[in-house]
Amino acid sequence: MHVFDLATIALYLIAITWFGAHFRKSQRNLKDYFLGGRNAPWWAIALSIVSAETSTLTVIGTPALSFSGNFQFLQLVLGYLLARIVISALFLPQYFRGEMFTAYELMRRRFGERIRRLTAATFLVLRALAEGVRVFAISIIVAIVLGTGQLVSILVIVCLTLFYTFEGGMTAVIWTDAVQMLLYVVGAVLSFWVILHQIPGGWEHVAAVATEAHKFQVFDFRFAWTPEFFSRSYSFWAGIIGGCFLTTASHGTEQLMVQRLLAAKTEGQSRAALFSSWIVIFFQFALFLFIGVLLFVHYSDAGMAAPQSTDSIYPLFIWNSLPPGVAGLVIAAILAAGMSNLSAALNALASTTVMDFYKPLVTRRTPRRDPGQLGDAHFLGVARWATVAWGVVLFLVGLVARHVGSVLEAGLTIASILYGSLLGVFLLGLLTKRVRETSAMIAMIAGLLLMIYVRVATHIAFTWYVVIGTAATFSTGYVISLFLKEPDHEPAAGAR
Repeated sequence: MHVFDLATIALYLIAITWFGAHFRKSQRNLKDYFLGGRNAPWWAIALSIVSAETSTLTVIGTPALSFSGNFQFLQLVLGYLLARIVISALFLPQYFRGEMFTAYELMRRRFGERIRRLTAATFLVLRALAEGVRVFAISIIVAIVLGTGQLVSILVIVCLTLFYTFEGGMTAVIWTDAVQMLLYVVGAVLSFWVILHQIPGGWEHVAAVATEAHKFQVFDFRFAWTPEFFSRSYSFWAGIIGGCFLTTASHGTEQLMVQRLLAAKTEGQSRAALFSSWIVIFFQFALFLFIGVLLFVHYSDAGMAAPQSTDSIYPLFIWNSLPPGVAGLVIAAILAAGMSNLSAALNALASTTVMDFYKPLVTRRTPRRDPGQLGDAHFLGVARWATVAWGVVLFLVGLVARHVGSVLEAGLTIASILYGSLLGVFLLGLLTKRVRETSAMIAMIAGLLLMIYVRVATHIAFTWYVVIGTAATFSTGYVISLFLKEPDHEPAAGAR
């Protein structure tokens, strides 16, 4: 444990916390707190999307995938690009009709208040569980660096991130995301070159060993209607189809991502942020997969056994083998990835809680003769304390998440179980006219129950979860609407 490394990490944690909290003075109302006043440039939003999409799960989980396997994970990233085309054409025009704060306001306009609450509640459960796994992933790094227990490690990261998110809102989230994303990419590039120069024979030796071990294999085009085919997580078909559905759900229906898209000044800037983020995403995943291959060659040459948990192989190598100063910078970069995602989740959870539950409830119950009681200051205060409440929840979920396996696949699996029903009901709203609220709610619940069964009782890979859940939800809702006679939904005032 080098003093210079610890000083680098401590300096980073203090600086990023101060930087994020500095944005408090610009928070005057809910638009500022949840959408950053819609003043952020598209490139900053793009970097924020990347930070939310990758997180610490990517930084420590992706090298573990190529260390144990190969480059087939990149097939999933190709599906991410296809999803962005779908979102750009189908979702963004709807989100920029009027002023929205959350994705679930779209469901209220199309179906009604009940489906809005159901979809919003689904997001709250989904993000709390998935983010808890990510919080635990961050604690792996802190525990290695500081030698603390996982409980203390989780507490430190949650408290620091909570502080600047509480103070600075979405503006702090976007700009700290941009800074932290650049930091962990620089850290990854730096660690790549350092690891490479520690391997005798350099890149030629790495390429020879990795090629012989089939580490650079990307595509798996095998196709068959068999249980074995659907149990493979990474194939071309699972990547293109499953990756497309997964990202359409996450970026098109989940508040964590939609909130960023809504923070853009215009629909065109939102679209630019969405597509440019994919270029960075592809580069990031490829970079971390290459790092995993370098670690595979290094361990093979040295005859060393891999650690019991391959998720810890990259941070362990950084801390034990990189030169003083470099190790501290790279560890700080990994912490940056986790903190940026955690801050975004806290703000998204708070915005959904306030805008989809609290504000509609108290607005209906407060007498019209006392409108001052529900001014901007009131809701801004509620938003900040909702952020604190969710910080406590994520801390508790992070403690439970210590018992999961691979953190990357655990996070994706949790999300995929719920994404199918969310995407299915959004597509019912966007692609059909006859389906009404009750049919949509029944379909969403049916899709969710089916996916719980698929997870518990089958060996189907998580990459197919969103496809199955979406198809089941969409078809169930449409069929039920043929038999269930429901009155037309009256659009809310101001909706177009």
